[in-house]
Amino acid sequence: MATAQICVLLVVLSTTLAEDVKLKYKSVSKPVRLFTEEELQRYDGREEGQPIYMAVKGVVFDVTKGKEFYGKDAPYNALVGKDSTRAVAKMSLDPADLTSDITGLTEEQLESLDSVFEGTYKAKYPIVGYTASRILTADGSPNKDFKPEDQPHFQIKDEF
Repeated sequence: MATAQICVLLVVLSTTLAEDVKLKYKSVSKPVRLFTEEELQRYDGREEGQPIYMAVKGVVFDVTKGKEFYGKDAPYNALVGKDSTRAVAKMSLDPADLTSDITGLTEEQLESLDSVFEGTYKAKYPIVGYTASRILTADGSPNKDFKPEDQPHFQIKDEF
């Protein structure tokens, strides 16, 4: 009888430990997704408890952990809820620069954009998706230059 109780105890203990290990090593990343401009606007930091997203170069980052910079009434709140590539390149908060358009930027501004994109956004914030404009052209047809396998954190099994 005591042997049976010990066996049951060992089974329960090993099952509990197995579940604990499974939970600890479960993937914490969510699949990336495709954001339209309208969807991205919902994550502008104004609604308490909602994540804060911003896009740079068509990559959507979750900047919620930088809430003191990007949240409601924060200094860089103007950058969130949209693709702010031009503003990041120019280090500008001018409403005219809050766009993904990089037309006419200088070589220095483009280098600054790449540096901030790699050194700040990709290094600090999780990627949660891509903007539709990164994957589609202005007329809605597929962007032939977009290669999912070359995108940061993109996996073929991810869903948009």
